Amino acid sequence: MNMSPTSHHFPGSPHRAALVAILAAGCLLAAGCSASGGSNETSDGSAGKAGTGRIKVALITHGARGDAFWELVRKGAQAAAAKDNIDLTYASDSEAAAQASLVRDAIRDRVDGIALTLAKPEAMQSAVSAAKAAGIPVVGLNSGIDAWKSEGLLEYFGQDESVAGRATGDKLDELKAKHALCVIHEQGNIALEARCAGVKKTFGGETDLLYVNGTDMDAVGAAVTAKLRADPSVDEVVTLGAQFALAAVKSVKAAGSKAQVASFDLNNGLVKSVQSGDVQFAVDQQPYLQGYLAVDSLWLYHSNGNFSGGGTAPVLTGPAFVTKENVSSVAKFAANGTR
Repeated sequence: MNMSPTSHHFPGSPHRAALVAILAAGCLLAAGCSASGGSNETSDGSAGKAGTGRIKVALITHGARGDAFWELVRKGAQAAAAKDNIDLTYASDSEAAAQASLVRDAIRDRVDGIALTLAKPEAMQSAVSAAKAAGIPVVGLNSGIDAWKSEGLLEYFGQDESVAGRATGDKLDELKAKHALCVIHEQGNIALEARCAGVKKTFGGETDLLYVNGTDMDAVGAAVTAKLRADPSVDEVVTLGAQFALAAVKSVKAAGSKAQVASFDLNNGLVKSVQSGDVQFAVDQQPYLQGYLAVDSLWLYHSNGNFSGGGTAPVLTGPAFVTKENVSSVAKFAANGTR
């Protein structure tokens, strides 16, 4: 694929639903977020295979440049863009107001479709309304499962974070944990808050929340270490991103704690930690698939007038538990950068 990024600045049908279900099932057989800063990248999609007219699509997230999770989302989106002959631009900023500004930039650039995240829906509402007023179809992914319909988006691709959190709470009970520390790396991000709330709802033991500054990994590690030293009864650290799980493993060792580590999301480094037993399990929501399906859905909307579920139900890409017992089934995909 010829998709090397360059700097860029902006000034479902039932059959398709069945295909998505098959893809999601692959995730089950194997069993949102990010630091501050912005990025703005484009792919010319010259390797596209579709014979339809070329369209322009903007993917706008709350992720930060270099974050492994959002790189997977972007890779999936680029793969769909190459297949569909789409001129794809990726832009991101973890600050909600700045993300909304990127949406307005895309509107001025006269894109044919926008895929975006709703980590902080209220801050995005005006920009989404402006896109709709301009006749631009908008789909959601990753964050905003409780807000996408009310904001008038055509579709949503991701996991139900509350369901994922509750499933994690049940998993902790199964593992006989008694005291969990749920580490939230971005206060106010509705997806992250929902994960820990879900854990707390179903976990039979005690659940503490720890808010940390996800933009500073040294500070994250120090905060987790300090908490573990202050409260030796914590026997499970639950992080909400793969990089934070890897930091928590170091914190457990530094604190001399006997706590186990579990995490939401997956990357190649975390796969290795699950294989070694340093991390008990990961909750995979398939970010590559989220990016791919979101971009592909806009092409289908333009080429065939269809969208999955008639805009009535989200397309779920997770959750799935990746454990030491089944991690080998996803390891090669993680190494290739698609899981």
